[in-house]
Amino acid sequence: MLKKFFWLAAILPMPAFSDISDEASACIDELATRFGKVGGEVLGQEFSEAATMVRLRDGNGVEYECIVWSGPEVADLRRTGESVDKADDGGGAMDGAAAPTVSGDQVVKFDAGTSGTAMSATLQSGTSVRYVLGANDGQFLNVDVGSHGGALDYKIFNPDGSLLLDLISSDTPYQGQLWQTGEHVVEVVNAGAQPVSFDIGIGIK
Repeated sequence: MLKKFFWLAAILPMPAFSDISDEASACIDELATRFGKVGGEVLGQEFSEAATMVRLRDGNGVEYECIVWSGPEVADLRRTGESVDKADDGGGAMDGAAAPTVSGDQVVKFDAGTSGTAMSATLQSGTSVRYVLGANDGQFLNVDVGSHGGALDYKIFNPDGSLLLDLISSDTPYQGQLWQTGEHVVEVVNAGAQPVSFDIGIGIK
């Protein structure tokens, strides 16, 4: 687990921390721009073909999740709501941070100035959840699903109901160009016998 200390002020220049990844540096800059935070820690990074999830903790103990596409380009930065006194040593789940159980349709909305978002949820056995988002012909869709404690699958529908992507395992991220305009649907499916928690990142470029 990556664990590096950083400063967001001009006291120490970023080149002194060349061992911090480009993705983490982009998130640090975004945190400074958006919240004006000084000091903190890079708790860890999770990589996939589609995006990188960077976890940060600022000097006040507030934690953030940052989604970075290639470039690096920050797609989303959000508080997780857990402060340092509620956290473990950075190697596991946070106390009291149980993901909500979801089903049916969930409308995906991006914060102003961002092109993606990340969510955490729990899916009951034998159920699915549909993430609905508007997108245009020619844009690129990124989807990354990470399951915890069980296997999940997902598929993607075009606005006309046809399949953009047939059912695949959640350990395979998707990145591809869209060819219709309207509401696209990412459906996550739990075909197993137990509830499964998961994280999902969705972005449009």
